[in-house]
Amino acid sequence: MALRFHEPLPTFLADLHLHSRYSYATSRDLDLEGMAAHAERKGIRLLGTGDFTHPAWRAGIEERLEPAEPGLFRLAGGNRTTRFMLQVEISTVYRREGRARRVHHLVYVPDLRRAHLLSTRLATRGRLDADGRPTLRLDSRDLLEMVLECGEDCFLVPAHIWTPWYSVLGSRSGFDAIEECYRDLAPRIFAVETGLSSDPAMNRRVSRIDRFTLVSGSDAHSPGRIGREATAFRVPLSYFSVMEALRTGKGHDGTVEFFPEEGKYHLDGCRRCGVRRTPGESRRNLRCPSCGRGMTIGVLHRVLQLADRREPLRTGSFRRLVPLHEILSELTGRGPRTRRVGSLAARILDAVGPELHVLGTAPLERVDQAGIPHLSEALRRMRRGRVIPEPGYDGKPGAIRLFGEAERARVRAAIDRIA
Repeated sequence: MALRFHEPLPTFLADLHLHSRYSYATSRDLDLEGMAAHAERKGIRLLGTGDFTHPAWRAGIEERLEPAEPGLFRLAGGNRTTRFMLQVEISTVYRREGRARRVHHLVYVPDLRRAHLLSTRLATRGRLDADGRPTLRLDSRDLLEMVLECGEDCFLVPAHIWTPWYSVLGSRSGFDAIEECYRDLAPRIFAVETGLSSDPAMNRRVSRIDRFTLVSGSDAHSPGRIGREATAFRVPLSYFSVMEALRTGKGHDGTVEFFPEEGKYHLDGCRRCGVRRTPGESRRNLRCPSCGRGMTIGVLHRVLQLADRREPLRTGSFRRLVPLHEILSELTGRGPRTRRVGSLAARILDAVGPELHVLGTAPLERVDQAGIPHLSEALRRMRRGRVIPEPGYDGKPGAIRLFGEAERARVRAAIDRIA
């Protein structure tokens, strides 16, 4: 069930899946100062640091962050609001039972001593300085063991668990259950990340997911992506409170999600040929009708393969949102990174508050006072789930529209008339 939008915001929002500029295909602007600034504009209180196993990035963390609440850090001499939690995404690539396995994991530790200890041990399994998200030839079960050996307060969360190529339940290289992947240590896994192409309602159709707390993070490769998905907590601000909320579910206050159709792997398809298929269309033939190659099985199809329920018994609280720059891009007919969209975004944020407040909870009459035509109507439709999806597939991002084609000319003409 989605959150009612008149409810107050949870105690704080956390985005605990980030990268630094030392990861492949990331922005050079991904530094700690930039992360903190964007988190404030989004309404995110707690961030993952990303990439703490990378020697240069860890040195930057040691230089620019200082201890704050237990297990958390803040910028030294700068932004005093945003908090950081030591985090890294690790890719394990190995063979098990005759199949290649490629699984991504999020790892968290409460202090720099254990970050250094784990990094030293992982360095024996692969290079840590080549990529902020290191790829190690290491069984997922053995990675979890190494994390746990660094201390009881260190933990691992399987990342974007349904992504076809790099996840624990992915159609291309994963398993059919968390327990198959982590074997005897599977009871030490207590939370999993939904990923951009799924949401809690999809996950809760699979009963074997029931015991896990569901979390969402942005997997941001640039500062502007921070907070596109997030997890809400109603607990004291500390590493240990967050860990306990994830372990028990108490104090976990839901998630902020993409509409899953916007994710890059929601449906089946062949990007090379521009072929997109629903699970019903592709179930009998998984080959591309154009080139004959096997199509990439999307997240929705994979969930349905493992689902043992028609409907989820429960979902917890979650809300689906469309990023503000994408809404303004539709209203203006210009790209989400253009100067025009940026200036309108700054206008609404200055007038109303952080982005996630604007999107999820701000009174629409307050939004109207910012003077951006049709924005409040766009938000009303989004909050009610009245969207027009163009689902993503095989690595091609999807899109969410809020106005029909016949409406857009009128909407854009109104926007063009404002200064």
